[in-house]
Amino acid sequence: MTDRQEQHSGSTSMQEAEPRARSLSRLVALAVCLALAFAGFVALGTWQLYRLQWKLALIERVNQRVHAAPVPAPGPADWSRINAQADEYRHVRVAGTFLYPLTTRVQASTEYGGGYWLLTPLRMADDSIVLVNRGFVPSGASDQVRDDPGSATGNLRGPGQSESVVTGLVRMSEPGGAFLHHNDPAANRWYSRDVQAIAAARGLSRVAPYFVDADAKAPAAGKSGGAPDYPISGLTVISFHNSHLVYALTWYALALMVAGAGLWIAREERRLRQ
Repeated sequence: MTDRQEQHSGSTSMQEAEPRARSLSRLVALAVCLALAFAGFVALGTWQLYRLQWKLALIERVNQRVHAAPVPAPGPADWSRINAQADEYRHVRVAGTFLYPLTTRVQASTEYGGGYWLLTPLRMADDSIVLVNRGFVPSGASDQVRDDPGSATGNLRGPGQSESVVTGLVRMSEPGGAFLHHNDPAANRWYSRDVQAIAAARGLSRVAPYFVDADAKAPAAGKSGGAPDYPISGLTVISFHNSHLVYALTWYALALMVAGAGLWIAREERRLRQ
């Protein structure tokens, strides 16, 4: 073999070795990326399983609260500690005088169709106030709403008014409004049960930071024919979005796909090298 042939052979060997070295570096980089993706997907799936356990525990706690015997509603001393996780849907009892002329109508949609909630302030013995969602009234049924007889006078503490005892579920304030609709206190248009905004619009002070969804009431005496007794209370919908298991399975499936891709690449590389 001449010097030129040996030189050409050496150059060819170097050219063959150089792509193999680059291929190995790319394989290492690809393996690292696949390993990171696999670990990330597994971590996300595991996190969703923890979230699933948390959500199931929350649902169990809420069910216990809803079906528990009513307890006194949190008073002013406890208002600063009220939060959704610890207090929402707690079954409570409040007693006081309804301020019917200050009732706020909040647009709503229920199984009975479109209409509004009636949020009426309840003044308690210590002069603190809790907004009570007395129930739902369909559009056009305003003349069928039953209020306290003393409310017709327009007085906040009319002589015909008596103390009311209400049991229901604690609900958190809904500030701002609803989807695509903002509360307009100046025009008295309400799309969400925003406790603070309603209290300010009605000139109320010492108002609890929550409202109470009243329990379903017994039919009025003499009521027949199955006609609704307005407002219709006890319509609280307790629903929790719980797709954590689906999310977990999705992340784990992606992790398996990454692992499968890595095994396929490794097998193909081994076959090519052989």
